[in-house]
Amino acid sequence: MIKVSPKTKRLLVPIVSVIAGFLVGAIIMLAWSYNPFEAYGSMFDSALGSMNGIGETIRNATPLIFIAIGFQISSAAGFFNIGLPGQAQAGWLTAIWIGLAFKNLPGYILLPFEVIAGIVAGALVAGIAGWLRAYFGTNEVISTIMLNYIVLYLCQYLHQDVMSKNLRIDTDTTKAVGANGSMRIPWLSDMFGGSRISGGVFLALIALVIFWFLMKKTTVGFEIKAVGLNPFASRYAGMSDKKNIVVSMLLSGAFCGLGGVVQGLGTYQNYFTQTTTLDIGWDGMSVALLGGMSAIGILLASLLFSILKIGGLGMQTVAGIPFEIVSIVIAAIIFFVAISWAVGLLFKEKKSDKTATYIATTETANRAKAKQNEGGEA
Repeated sequence: MIKVSPKTKRLLVPIVSVIAGFLVGAIIMLAWSYNPFEAYGSMFDSALGSMNGIGETIRNATPLIFIAIGFQISSAAGFFNIGLPGQAQAGWLTAIWIGLAFKNLPGYILLPFEVIAGIVAGALVAGIAGWLRAYFGTNEVISTIMLNYIVLYLCQYLHQDVMSKNLRIDTDTTKAVGANGSMRIPWLSDMFGGSRISGGVFLALIALVIFWFLMKKTTVGFEIKAVGLNPFASRYAGMSDKKNIVVSMLLSGAFCGLGGVVQGLGTYQNYFTQTTTLDIGWDGMSVALLGGMSAIGILLASLLFSILKIGGLGMQTVAGIPFEIVSIVIAAIIFFVAISWAVGLLFKEKKSDKTATYIATTETANRAKAKQNEGGEA
């Protein structure tokens, strides 16, 4: 085993997991007579080899950041929120509906209105699961899974049967929001080769700062983590576990809803019928697992997954390698992250000088005390 500091070990485990995932993908390519060097070369060239590719990579990473933050907040409270796709979808439909229904409002009013409405929609969906867990002890995994499908079909009903026909092109697609309700910024899109990058990237960077500040510097973040670590001890210390359960799920859903808002107002600028749960929800969860409780980790992990997704399309067209190989690489990375305890066995935490000195001093003091007691007894 390699001796490293605890901080270095926390950094090395996800890096080793990523490398192992790429190696698994390379082995599978070799088994089917594909050239992994050509494959990965075309992947990174497609994702990062042009301004358009970079823009699309950032665009794809943006909603994943919000959803990863949402997942990490609920995880800090000790809950496994897998209702991320439904919460994002609720935010997406709500924001587009508001943008189309109030299209004549000026942008400085309409855009915040859309964003806030989408955040509230995502928070309400997650809040249902939080309320059920806090007051009835309902398992949040089951409730959030069920809510994903409730939201999926409820959005389909609202879109096709409730939304005014004036807001839709047909039963499957809404009209596009106007420029005053869109997150697209022309100069930003032009800078990145006409890509679909939007102002959502700035919101994502702000969200990362808010997440760091919330979890590290506020009482709310401290209580959420305390409840997650030990709900009984936190209750004894005067913290309301029920309140913190609901608050953590509301915050989680709010960030996921914002991810759906950015996907709708930035990437597509409309809403269309979804036949299954949103991929960004599951990809955001993968980003969270790889990035850990670190804002920087979430940022880097979201960019990595975006490179895999955007670059995978280039790998398919340029190198002729099936896109499913990318899915295998992603699955392998998540597998190694999931068994991080096993990857961690490669590294042994070395004690710092201060820790070693403290241990040595304590042992010396204990031996001296033992001898003194033996002398007293004699």
